[in-house]
Parts: sequence; structure tokens; C-alpha cells
Amino acid sequence: MRWLLFFFIASSLHAAKPNVLFIMADDFRPEMGCYGSAALTPNLDRLAKRSVLFERAYCQQAVCNPSRSSLLTGRRPDTLKLWNNGTHFRELNPDVTTLPLHFKEQGYTTRCVGKIFHNWHTAVKGDRRSWSADEFLHYSNHGADTPQITGELPPNLATLNFGRGYPEQGIVSCYDVPDEAYYDGRVAAEAVKVMTEVKDEPFFLAVGFWKPHAPFNAPKKYWDLYERAKLPPLNGARPEGAPEIAFHQSTEVLGPVTKQKPVSLDQAAEMRHGYFANISYMDAQIGKVLEALEQSGAAKNTIIVFFADHGYQIGEHSLWGKTSDFEFDAHVPLLISDLREEHRGAKTKALAELVDLFPTLVELCGLPMPEGLDGKSLVPVLKDPKRRLKFGAFTQHPRPAYYDREPDKRPKAMGYSIRTADVRYTEWRDWQTKAVVARELYLTETDPAELKNHADAPAQKEQLATAERLLLEKFPR
Repeated sequence: MRWLLFFFIASSLHAAKPNVLFIMADDFRPEMGCYGSAALTPNLDRLAKRSVLFERAYCQQAVCNPSRSSLLTGRRPDTLKLWNNGTHFRELNPDVTTLPLHFKEQGYTTRCVGKIFHNWHTAVKGDRRSWSADEFLHYSNHGADTPQITGELPPNLATLNFGRGYPEQGIVSCYDVPDEAYYDGRVAAEAVKVMTEVKDEPFFLAVGFWKPHAPFNAPKKYWDLYERAKLPPLNGARPEGAPEIAFHQSTEVLGPVTKQKPVSLDQAAEMRHGYFANISYMDAQIGKVLEALEQSGAAKNTIIVFFADHGYQIGEHSLWGKTSDFEFDAHVPLLISDLREEHRGAKTKALAELVDLFPTLVELCGLPMPEGLDGKSLVPVLKDPKRRLKFGAFTQHPRPAYYDREPDKRPKAMGYSIRTADVRYTEWRDWQTKAVVARELYLTETDPAELKNHADAPAQKEQLATAERLLLEKFPR
């Protein structure tokens, strides 16, 4: 009898240990129906109904490697000394504990399907020590995500196809092919398979989707969901009074500067259409993973997190891609679903940062908290969505945006940005002297598109002084 009692208690404790389904999108600003967007995202909208939706969540740097390295270690880019795509985080921080590694060390089975750690540019592929088994489809180039089918490829239905670093199909393509012709369809299929393998043990399953990152090449049926003329119109105006250093050259989408041509209205409209098609394609794959979780019987004991590594610009401010400190780049979607919490379906205006995910998941799962984390647990907000934990969320970016590709391999300046409840303040500092060379102040609540820089406006002197003080508390000169 004592043995049976022990077995019952042990089994209950084992079952009570929450699982984590950790879903990440790439280059995805909050274009979801639940955020008020025209994007068609029925599966994410359904997830939002069982989640707390963070309306003000922000990345720490709007480019893949620094953002992912930051959120997966719980440390800011400045702490890691990592601001580029070409340096693997372990080159500079060999012994740092990652979020999945911490769960693995606490007895979880940790699995990686798709793009979680950064890919391609780094010599090290992923971070094998963080996972209980080999990673799947985690390391490649987005340009290699071309349609893989048996037989002859159907015609490309994109009419204005042009682009830079995607030579086979270009930046835009529209083929009538199955979902699994592209990476994300195969990522979803593998995640469904892995779910069946781990469902009976405490698991941390990370599923990283490659979309809506360019190329804009979702299967045709996702393009067909939208009427191009009815998508939100593009305002490509640069902010009045913004310093030149705030912008970049959009090379990721438009190609080398010496080969760039002006983007026509039709080309811009087609790329924007393709971005929304990519979003709906990704949403459909997420739906398959969520359905597999339900079918596994583990859903009631699984915490689900959905977010993006950073935002994106599709022509706004005349920019294409990311690597700026503007709201479009910094703002990300964030859904946290824990069925043990009562505020499911709630929205919160509490400021949040991706660096907060590490401590949040550790606390939700009752694990010991590692030392050295820069983030702050969001659990109090999950318990009370009206609660505010932070006075600001911080994003930064170097100039040149891809400085490691320059001859001296060093930034010339760094832009430090704080988003408060009311404004976004950015100051650009000389990398060597730390002197401020330019400032930006946007009244984000009344001017969400950030179309006027108020840094020199006498009427906003007090707002600027407050934001500057808060920024200096986090990033002294």
C-alpha cells in the first residue's frame, strides 16, 4: 500500500509539471485580427482567446541574431556584447545558460523544430546543448526556401516579381503548391510528429516559423484570401524632422544600394500583399500545431507562448525590412496562455520586453530562477492585466545596421530607444565618445505611425526630459 501511495503522489507531481509550447515567428509585427489588423489569422485569434494579449511588447534589437540571442538567454544585447548577425552568442558568452537549456537541466525534454536560434550567418549551427535531440530545419537561408514539389513547378502567378537576394524566384512569387512545399509546412508537420513523442513527459517544445520573413512566396491559396486593393494603404512618408541616422538602406529587400531602383506603387502593393499572404500561411501552420496539442491530451497542462523576434516595415517611412528603432520594427505580438490563470482573453497595456520571457516561463513552471537575467517576470500581469511592471521598454540598433560587414567591423553609432506609455524617445550616440549626435521623440499614442519628430519642440520639452532621464537610468552615457 505504501508503494502504491508513493507511486500516486509521484505521478501527480509529474503530471502537475507544466509543459511549454514556445512558438516564434520571424519578422512579424502585430498584424493579427486580435490586434485589430486586416490580416486573416483565425488560429492565432483563437489562441488569443485563451491567452493574455500584450498590446505593448517590444524586442531588444530588430534583427534576428541579437534579438534571439537576447531573449533566449534573458540578457540584453549590451550584456551579451552582441549586436550583429554574424557572431554566435557562445563565441562571446560560452557558458551562458539558455532558456531551453535551463528547462533541460530541470528535467524537461527540450526539442527544437524550425528557426529558434539564429541561422546561416553564424559558423555555429544553433545550440545543440540546449536540446534533448537534434534540431530540425533550424539552419538555412531564407532565400533557399524555394518550392519543393514532385514534378513540374506550376507557373509563377506574381506579376511584378523583382528582388535581390532570392535568385531562383525573386523577392515575390506565387505558386499553386501544397503547404509543405515550403519550410513552414514542413516545420508544422515535424512539430506535430514531435508532439506525439513528448506528450507523456514534461516538455519544452520550441517551434520556430520562418515566415512572414521574405521572400513573399506563400502558396497561392493564401494570396487568394486577400483583395490587394482592399489592404491597408501604404503611407511611405518619412517622419518630419527625423535625423538621417534613423534610417537604413533596405538592402535586405531591395538589394545592394548601387543596384536599387525606385519601388513603384504596384511593386509596393504586391510586396505588401505577399507579406499578408505569408502571415496567413504561417497562421495555418500554427493551427496544425495547436490542433496536435489538443489531440495529444496535454493541452490543459501546457503553457503556450507566441511572439515574434522583432517587427518589420513594408514601405512605411520609405523602409523595407527591419534594423531601425521605429515602432514598426520594435513592436511585436505577444500571447501568453496559461489555463491555470483566470484572465484568459484579456488584453493588457503593460509594457513588456522579449527579455522578460525567460524569467516569466521559469516562474510559471516553478523552476529555480537563474542569476544574471536582465528581464522581469510578467507573471504579475498575467494575474492582473491592469498591473504595470515597467516604466519603459528598450530597443537599440547600431549604425551602420550591418556594421560587421564594413571594413572596420565596428559600429559608428548606437541608437538607444525607450518606449514609455506615451512616447518613444531615441538618442543616437557616437560609438567612441558616447556623445549624443541626434535625438527623436515621437508621441506614439497620438501619432502611432511616428510621422513627426518632436525632439526640438518647446512644447514637448518636459516629455523629452522625462524620457531622457529614464533612458539614462538603463543606458548611462
